[in-house]
Amino acid sequence: MPSLKELKGRINSVKSTQKITKAKQMVAAAKLRRAQAAAEAARPYQERLASVMASLAGKVSGDSAPKLLAGTGSSQRNLLVVVNTDKGLCGGLNSNIVKAAKAKAKELLADGKSIEFYLVGKKGRAPLKRDFASEIGKHFDTSDVKTPGFEEADAIAAELIEMFDEGKYDVAHLIYPTFKSALVQDPTVNQLIPVPAPETADESDAVVEYEPGEEEILEELLPRYVKTQIFGALLEREASEQGASMTAMDNATRNAGDLIKDLNKQYNRSRQAAITTELIEIIAGAEAL
Repeated sequence: MPSLKELKGRINSVKSTQKITKAKQMVAAAKLRRAQAAAEAARPYQERLASVMASLAGKVSGDSAPKLLAGTGSSQRNLLVVVNTDKGLCGGLNSNIVKAAKAKAKELLADGKSIEFYLVGKKGRAPLKRDFASEIGKHFDTSDVKTPGFEEADAIAAELIEMFDEGKYDVAHLIYPTFKSALVQDPTVNQLIPVPAPETADESDAVVEYEPGEEEILEELLPRYVKTQIFGALLEREASEQGASMTAMDNATRNAGDLIKDLNKQYNRSRQAAITTELIEIIAGAEAL
């Protein structure tokens, strides 16, 4: 049984930890508002760009379609672009993303296809290396940037498009968290390259004519579409990280409070037992005299 001094030390230690988790919760809550606003502001642009893509893709035949839209004609070699966070203390966010990546990898391997990972962020590297050490390819480090933005998305997209043009893979899949709320961040798996033609175009009564031509516009628009998808994934990651961190720190603060209550009860019981023992010894000594 721990002594009163040890119990008092544990209580003070847990109280110090509780102050840290409370402070981290408040910081995450402040950052969440900005990150959520940025992620939600980017979604309409992505949706409108997809609508324009659908309109253009419907006017381009298979032979004249750019490579980013037509693909290589095969789906044998697959690249999994996994977007994880750079920091921990955000609950099960990274583990859920890794689970989704592993599930997609096993699905592709079961179909007889080859895979390779392209990892963005630090936290997903170790768990993926344990199961797919030989399939880990390149990394893109975002830990030295306070808030990853379009510049990082541009660099990632440029590298992925270059790898595609060099024939290093046939299909790229983007795996990232989608922010729903501070409690819910859903792992999302989307095909990134070749750019999937949207199922439905934005049909209207207006007749749209493109200049100089659909093929030329697509050549310029497809790389921008890839960059926009990656940029949106980075924004969703930031919002998801802050939401998950706020929830995790709130739970940790509550658990610390419960632990302090339990330790205080144990401390009071031990203290009362010590006082009772001393009283019994004093009374026994007095009677012996």
